Amino acid sequence: MTKRYLGNIITQNPTAPAGNLQGSAAKGVWSLEEQLAYQKVGLWPVPGNAPPDITDVFSTYLYEGTSASKTITNGLDLGGEGGLVWIKKRNESNNSDHMLYDTERGPNERLFSNDNGKSYTRTDQLNSFDSDGFTLGADSPASPNTSGKEYVSWSFRKAPKFFDVVTYTGTGNENNTINHNLGSVPGMIIVKRTDSTSEWLVYHRGVNGGTNPEQYNLRLQGTDAQDQNSSYFSNTAPTSTTFTVGSLNSASGGSYVAYLFAHNDGDGDFGPDSDQDIIKCGSYTGNGSTDGPEIDLGFEPQWIMLKETNNTGGWFIFDAMRGMPVGGGDTYLYANASDADATFSERFKVTPTGFKLATSSGSFNGSGDTYIYMAIRRGPLAQPESATEVFAVQAQAGGYQVNRFASSGFPVDFVLDKEYDDPSNWLAYDRLRGGKADLKTNLTNAESTNSPAPIGFDYNDGITEGFYNSANNVILPMWKRAPGFFDVVAYTGNATAGRTVSHNLGVAPEMMWIKKRSGSYEWIVYSPAGDGYLRLNTDEVYATSNVLWNATSPTATEFTLGGFTHVNGSGEDYIAYLFASLPGISKVGSYTGTGATLNIDCGFTSGARFVLLKRTDSIGEWRVFDTARGIVAGNDPLLNLNSTNAEEAFDDLIDPYSAGFTLTSSGMVNVSGGSYIFYAIA
Repeated sequence: MTKRYLGNIITQNPTAPAGNLQGSAAKGVWSLEEQLAYQKVGLWPVPGNAPPDITDVFSTYLYEGTSASKTITNGLDLGGEGGLVWIKKRNESNNSDHMLYDTERGPNERLFSNDNGKSYTRTDQLNSFDSDGFTLGADSPASPNTSGKEYVSWSFRKAPKFFDVVTYTGTGNENNTINHNLGSVPGMIIVKRTDSTSEWLVYHRGVNGGTNPEQYNLRLQGTDAQDQNSSYFSNTAPTSTTFTVGSLNSASGGSYVAYLFAHNDGDGDFGPDSDQDIIKCGSYTGNGSTDGPEIDLGFEPQWIMLKETNNTGGWFIFDAMRGMPVGGGDTYLYANASDADATFSERFKVTPTGFKLATSSGSFNGSGDTYIYMAIRRGPLAQPESATEVFAVQAQAGGYQVNRFASSGFPVDFVLDKEYDDPSNWLAYDRLRGGKADLKTNLTNAESTNSPAPIGFDYNDGITEGFYNSANNVILPMWKRAPGFFDVVAYTGNATAGRTVSHNLGVAPEMMWIKKRSGSYEWIVYSPAGDGYLRLNTDEVYATSNVLWNATSPTATEFTLGGFTHVNGSGEDYIAYLFASLPGISKVGSYTGTGATLNIDCGFTSGARFVLLKRTDSIGEWRVFDTARGIVAGNDPLLNLNSTNAEEAFDDLIDPYSAGFTLTSSGMVNVSGGSYIFYAIA
């Protein structure tokens, strides 16, 4: 069904549900019931004519406590729509319970997922649910805001086909039917009695391998295997409007809260076209091998909860903000324990379409054992509207510092790190590989973990350099992954020509950098210059060849490789960076030099902040210009991405131009008749 998107004013519609919804529509405020009603007739009543993005309904937000009132702005309308905030101290186990607050019980009402205690009212805890996040109070016992302590918060906003919160009163009966507004059959339900000590009881559609899961139960505060008993969920499967509980979830007069999580199965209503899935609840069977089962979610996850069900096992929580790198250690918390953050050796590999188990550990992949999961999609789903949402460049002064912070204003997914006033390597880091793993764009070296300043990606608004002890200044261009702009893909080669690799750029990439991680080899660049390739680590000319890309152009969902070790060696690990033109934000293009002043129109309004240039028909460096060091009308500070050279202030090479950038008559970047490619960001 083609959805029709409505703005703030709704005209009379004979197919619309009964009732006067125009008052709330005119105000741009929609109840969950109204959203569900309009979904049924193909109308999505979201102010601004857009269905929700994953970034509107879920957030992983990391912060440091202050012991003073603190506002967390995560972009979720918890005050208006309602939802759940789940907070955990990361850096110590003492007074470190999982703290759950929801809008149905109200602010300062706290539950611990690792404890069976009743709901506690504590002042100065979570003081308010706001229109764009939540506000924490000052320090108090077991506070979510103690000065100097590190915390993670996971926020789930109420939304059809994603999440709902319900409170109810027990009847003592074996068949107590509870209404909900999830708008789809729940994939997972967590129930807790709040007025008395009781266990956290869990329904999951994947328990018992998905066969009659309503007959079984798990306990969130413990490690127990699945338990079969009709007194939990009354042997009754949930529906899109109700769920049923037995006496163990419905003591007479008892107060209860239930958290309901959806399972999208090709029926999600998210993203710009209201057709994307964002949450999956499923199960898999382990094979006891480091080459474990691959879970096809249909999307790349940013948050995963895992639990073994046929044996005892903890409730593991992983998220991309704290780190679940491909080829590195995965950082986890137990929902059932107060333990601090810990890091395993690699347990799974995130893929563009799900995750693949990479361990024989019985906690994750025991042979013949059954595991359940809940996975939430990485966002955003919509293209950015401003370059400052997805790109920043910062120059840092030299000097001894530990955990030096570089601000970006967004979670960083990729960064280049270069000491620019002395000869040094260009270091490339990305969140998908983890902050301790670098590659050097000017060398062919394999991935290294011995760089001088490992990057900390676990911040919502920038990065840290772990250790910096140099007098030299540093330049840090920083990217965020976003549809139509930039993407990162990790994959393992199979040496088979015609191999396709999925990606989430959403458009056909116009430039790709591919580097073997597991061995020494050149950086291979797919560019708009034709059907061949360039080498990022050299100044060499464009080489014509169709074998690397198997004579196949990339598409909006995948790129194709030949069977060569450059990009697809058997068993070798690779990383790919994908770039595209996004109107007003980025431009991948080409030009022919004139030897005279030449304006390059990128469609920008305030000029380019970052420019990368390369001559392709003759030897030419990968020239880097940025506004942090200066794109000015005079001599321009120049770096070369393929060289260790320090910054040089050459002649006037590039000038500001509101629509992009201007090239001067200098022969270095504008030789008459020369062929060039460029990449620019507004």
